[in-house]
Order: sequence, then C-alpha cells, then structure tokens
Amino acid sequence: MGDQVTVVTGGSRGIGAAIALRLARAGHDIAIGYERAREAAEESAAAVRAHGVRCVAVSVDTSVDDQVEALFDTAAEQLGPVTGLVNNAGITGTLGRFTDTSPEVMRRVVDVNVTGALLCARRAAREMSTRLGGPGGAIVNISSGAATTGSPGEYVHYAASKAAVDAMTIGLSKELAAEGIRVNSVQPGMTLTDIHAAMGDPERPWRNSDRVPMGRPGEPDEIAAAVAWLMSPEASYTTGAVLRVAGGL
Repeated sequence: MGDQVTVVTGGSRGIGAAIALRLARAGHDIAIGYERAREAAEESAAAVRAHGVRCVAVSVDTSVDDQVEALFDTAAEQLGPVTGLVNNAGITGTLGRFTDTSPEVMRRVVDVNVTGALLCARRAAREMSTRLGGPGGAIVNISSGAATTGSPGEYVHYAASKAAVDAMTIGLSKELAAEGIRVNSVQPGMTLTDIHAAMGDPERPWRNSDRVPMGRPGEPDEIAAAVAWLMSPEASYTTGAVLRVAGGL
C-alpha cells in the first residue's frame, strides 16, 4: 500500500471521479466524499480499487461540520493518516440572471462552495500540519474560470463563490507553508460533465465552445491531470498557485 491518503470531495462523478482515478493511478489511497449519488460513488470507488489501491466512499454534506469530521475520521480509520485533500464538491444552481436568482439558491451555493471548502481545508490542515504532529501534505481547491470572468447572465453568485475559493487558496498557502502543507487551486473552464444538465442547460459546453480559443470544451481527465501534478512531489516548490485549465479562455 502507498502512504498517500487523499480525500476527494464530490468524487462520485465528473471532474471529481476523474481526479480520484488519476490519483489512484499515482498510488494514492482515496476517500471519496459524495452527497447523494451513492451508486455513482460506489462505481467510482470500484474503478479506483481496480488500480490496486484502497478506497472508501462516505456520504457527506461538506457545509455541515459534523459530517466533514466524520468523513476525515473514516478516511483516517480505514486508510491511514490523511496526506491530501482535493476540495472539489461544488454546486452552481440553475442558470439565470442575478436579479432572478433566489436568496435560497445563493445561500446554498455559498454554503457548499465556500463554507464547505473552508471546513474541509480546516480539518485537512489539522490532520496534516507538522506543527500539530502531522505528516505534511497538499491541498488542491477546485475553483472555476468563472472566478475571473464573473459569469454575467449565468451565475454571478457561483463566480463570486469561486473567487472566494481562490482567495482562500492564497491565504492558506502562506499560512501553512511553514507547516509542510502546500495549497493550490485549479480553475477549470467549460468542461464536459453533467453539471450543465443539473443547471438546466445540458448542451451549454458545445453551444458556447466558440468563445474558447481552443474551440472546444475540456474533458474531466484534462482537469485531473493538472490536479495530479499539483498533488505530486514534482510540484514540491509550488504553493499559492492558481492554475487555469480553460483552453485559453
């Protein structure tokens, strides 16, 4: 067994599942956090185990502190000391103009995308900090290209939440560097996942691909490759980076 134990939130499908699989190929034991898609999470876990590593899938709402604690407790108990976190869990709400977006949707997006990421990063830092007796490690936060474009007319609230994730990344990278923890962020652009159907526009990646300089949406594996590098020893001097993987957009 390897000595890399990584928690991947939102790991049941899409970018999260691709990340879990890519890290498994690199020898990481994986704890997959998922909210409701149990069957998809178990399929993702089985694919991870097929690479000869261990994997556990745990239901978690990352905006709830007790559930985050349970996720990390399970990872540590079943896999060993946690050495990595990929903060991937996130939601958008439906597409629409800002003035038509309900306060309830805004609050839920911020709860999951910001509070959830903060809670997971806090627990991961407490697990990994050499100051607290941990082994050190790495955190990669999944942001979005929307953090800089603002996504007018689509989901300004989501874009704002992802800008917060990048600010968190920079602050934590400086605070935790001396404690053996690297913190980086990846900003995916338009990527082929079912998140577009969930927001009410399954054809969105192709309809808007002409605004991407490379002329196409990205694949989850292309995002996963960037995450895997940031989690690897090859990125040992990289912290506080916000890496855009968006086809030139």
